[in-house]
Amino acid sequence: MPEQQPVHPTAHHPVHRVVEVPGGRIHCVEQGSGPLVLLVHGFPESWYSWRHQLPALADAGYRAVAIDVRGYGRSSAPAGVDAYRMLAHVADNTGVVAALGERTAVIVGHDWGSRIAADSALLRPDVFTAVGMLSVAYSPHGGPRPSEVFASMGGEEEFYVSYFQRPGRAEAEIEPDVRGWLAGMYTGLSGEENHGGLFFVPPGARMADRFPAGPLPAWLSEADLDVFAGEFERTGFTGALNRYRNMDRDWEDLAAWRGMPITQPSLFIGGAADASTTWLSDAIDAFPTTLPGLVSSHLLPDTGHWVQQEQPERVSGLLVDWLRTVAPVTA
Repeated sequence: MPEQQPVHPTAHHPVHRVVEVPGGRIHCVEQGSGPLVLLVHGFPESWYSWRHQLPALADAGYRAVAIDVRGYGRSSAPAGVDAYRMLAHVADNTGVVAALGERTAVIVGHDWGSRIAADSALLRPDVFTAVGMLSVAYSPHGGPRPSEVFASMGGEEEFYVSYFQRPGRAEAEIEPDVRGWLAGMYTGLSGEENHGGLFFVPPGARMADRFPAGPLPAWLSEADLDVFAGEFERTGFTGALNRYRNMDRDWEDLAAWRGMPITQPSLFIGGAADASTTWLSDAIDAFPTTLPGLVSSHLLPDTGHWVQQEQPERVSGLLVDWLRTVAPVTA
């Protein structure tokens, strides 16, 4: 039988691979060739969140690589809660760049991936030459301990980050009906719904109790939901939720970077109908100070939290326009 030849990614052919990094293994989906653009998803998602951007960036002349963050998909899922601290995610991203044979990359993240991308750029400016942030605006480290801030929010109701803290608690709500829970979360934070109230959990209730009923949003097909649900049905949610359980550790680990801006060229894209954008409006207003290298900032109307999936062509176009200024493609 002839030896199978390796498959190389092209603009029309994505390739899955798992690369070794110091902290374990990271699953990557790669498409195209050219300057490296690392795409980092948020909660509760996967590399598949970038399914529209991979071919668009590849067609524009970039080597687009979407990862499964540790704890998700086919990437390593260490058992210890503290294995999901921000320093580990930054090390994973740095390790992926090296494993792909590159020395530098542009990094783009959404939701938690936005914060991971921002901190990757903050801690390793030698590796990450530009940073794009979707849905979650950058704010410098500092201020009170996060657990104290979250505990003070919501009055009698519990803020979702606090609800996620105790290992096993949120898992017990989510894992009996992964597909249904994801459908409610994706629908509830879409531009059509804008259910900011689902971030708060009344005493004795579940987060899902405030999820909207009804059809999936237009941007999410049943087949798309099957992909997301299939991954979490296999892996469970503990690895994903452990990111939230390290915010106080991050506050301690990153004390040396308190108040520091990100100086590399940057981009922000948010949804005007996203509660995260509303909560972080002060952070967006502070961009001239906190992101002195900001190239452009965009709030997309009638768009919720899942910006690159809700408005794929618009977001891909904005990314390509920005990339052409920060990482030009050479002929």
